[in-house]
Amino acid sequence: MSDEDDIILSELDDDELVQQMHDDLYDGLQDEIVEGVEILLSRGWTPYNVLTKALVEGMTIVGIDFRDGILFVPEVLMAANAMKAGMGILRPLLAETGAPRVGKIVIGTVKGDIHDIGKNLVSMMLEGAGFEVIDLGINNPVENYLEALEEHQPDILGMSALLTTTMPYMKVVVDAMVEKGVRDDYIVLVGGAPLNEAFGESVGADAYCRDAAVAVETAKALIAKRREVGAA
Repeated sequence: MSDEDDIILSELDDDELVQQMHDDLYDGLQDEIVEGVEILLSRGWTPYNVLTKALVEGMTIVGIDFRDGILFVPEVLMAANAMKAGMGILRPLLAETGAPRVGKIVIGTVKGDIHDIGKNLVSMMLEGAGFEVIDLGINNPVENYLEALEEHQPDILGMSALLTTTMPYMKVVVDAMVEKGVRDDYIVLVGGAPLNEAFGESVGADAYCRDAAVAVETAKALIAKRREVGAA
């Protein structure tokens, strides 16, 4: 690319800049996303509008192409990292303004399992969709999940496993929630390569999510449904 073709972000109008940011997110360009976020804020955009119109809409496109097999994990991770760079600026501002969140999720890989690429991808995509994400990391015993639920009062608990040997631990967590009488307070989502829908049902989860894009769609749909029921 010659210098003449370089796009000067600050010279674009708002609509063009947002479109360019969607492209830059897609291409995983962190510096450009940070610059775009700063330009929109300097033009008087609210942090919430920057998040939803520039970042979330951009990540939605990434999610669709990931689901459809056009993009693959490395590219999605690059896009998610660019999103994260933009979120670094927006997160404190969003907290100050009390911007609405889509929902809150506690997520972690189960005890005995140290795989986290899939979980990290789900976390980033959910954050990209406007969720507040509390990531517990890897190798979580049941106590970690229960404590996090009590402390953060999320809408959703997400559990991940990549080993057939650690998958059954998800049922241990769900059973403990039932025992404490809190199972119905939360939506439970499970995911990981060896899982399937039948397994999700067998452990008592609300849904099995085969990939990050599906996790975002499922999380949004189940929260919307729950809020409708609550409002009725």
